[in-house]
Amino acid sequence: MAATIDDLIASIEVELEAAQKRAAKTIKETELILAKAQQEGRSHLTEEESERVEELKTNRTKAKDDIEGAKRKLAEANEVKAEELERDEKQREIKPTSTRKPAYDRVARVGSEERTYRKDTDPHGKTFLMDVCRQFLFQDVEATSRLARHMAEERVERAEYLTRAVGTGAWAGLTVPQYLTDLFAPATAALRPFADICNRHPLPENGMSVNISRVTTPSSAALQAAENTLVSETDMDDTLLTIPVQTAAGRQTVSRQAIDRGQGIEDVTLQDLFNRVATVLDSTLINQAVTGLSAVSVANTYTDATPTGPELYPKIVGAAAGVEAALLAMGAPSHAVMHSRRWYWLSSQMSTTWPMINWAGIPPQSAGTANPNSSYASGVRGVLPSGLQVVVDNNIGTGFGAGTNEDEVYVVPNAECHLWEDDNAPLFIRAEQAKAESLGVVLVAYEYFAYTFQRYANAMQKVTGTGLTPPAF
Repeated sequence: MAATIDDLIASIEVELEAAQKRAAKTIKETELILAKAQQEGRSHLTEEESERVEELKTNRTKAKDDIEGAKRKLAEANEVKAEELERDEKQREIKPTSTRKPAYDRVARVGSEERTYRKDTDPHGKTFLMDVCRQFLFQDVEATSRLARHMAEERVERAEYLTRAVGTGAWAGLTVPQYLTDLFAPATAALRPFADICNRHPLPENGMSVNISRVTTPSSAALQAAENTLVSETDMDDTLLTIPVQTAAGRQTVSRQAIDRGQGIEDVTLQDLFNRVATVLDSTLINQAVTGLSAVSVANTYTDATPTGPELYPKIVGAAAGVEAALLAMGAPSHAVMHSRRWYWLSSQMSTTWPMINWAGIPPQSAGTANPNSSYASGVRGVLPSGLQVVVDNNIGTGFGAGTNEDEVYVVPNAECHLWEDDNAPLFIRAEQAKAESLGVVLVAYEYFAYTFQRYANAMQKVTGTGLTPPAF
């Protein structure tokens, strides 16, 4: 009932705000009509103006009535909510009786009850995963009850997310408790360093594509040839950029022995599934054919049989110049994304010369700074003299080039690296058909996402070539 009355209050508040805006609009328009007559030196309004003023007066009166009605409804709704809260409070009161205290799962709870799966009682997700398996394999009544209660809690606390995430008509599943995705996302794997610096947007509520309009033919301007001659005009035109919603997913088979005995399955299963889904999402952003970062980036070739850091750095700055030339005032190069082997190789290079211009905060006789508190997938690793922040991502391939042994360095404006996914990005997990012959249950984890780096042509740049073969330390 609390959720229902809250929805009703929100609806009445919207109704009240709309009525207030209507009233304000009538006042403003009346003022404009009177001001116009005053500016033109007229002592009387025109017939049309008088009719409009009367019409606005009628609308204003109606808006005032709507405001008063909405205020009355809002007061009544708030009174009902207060009564509901008072009743809930009384229901939570504990009165000693001579009866024996019922078991936890036999108690009806209301109000701000603790979550079914909590970090303090199930820190690694063991109970949650065991319940998923037992409910599917054995139709365990208690496991089914706990999972149903968990999903009810999710619908109350994250109803908008649940509707958006499973509203595509695709297969549905259980939401993983948020604290588990927070716990396991930074574990061992290539993970998603690049995806984490992208410009993130909420995934649309439904549909399997995201559409963006791009202006491909701009308007024009030129010097006027002579007085009273036509000025420059070009009809603007746009092109629709359609971005597919994709699904990153992974599966794991859990044995019946692990389900029955439950020793360490949460470490093996949840951690591995979460890491692989995060990794495939990030790898897709970088390496997917046609639309991935590598595919759309403009190449700046660095050819050298004996590459050095001082020779590579100007190529990175040249790529940054290409980004700015493409975007102008619409964005700026912000990050250099590279493989860990390239970052450590750059860190190992020595030089007797330094850039003519250093970014503020960069020591004058250095080729950049490193963040001593940063590690893989934990944020920016350092800053180059040009101000580019370095992100290390081992989803970058190391098999590029004719010798299939080169990596690439990407220079990007992170504001134009667009990634659509759910705000909290919790994964879903579901049990698939049991492998009866091997006493196993197949668990599948997945999430939906969409991305694009193609709002502006040539906005992404990269450094490629033989100068990026395996580094020698």
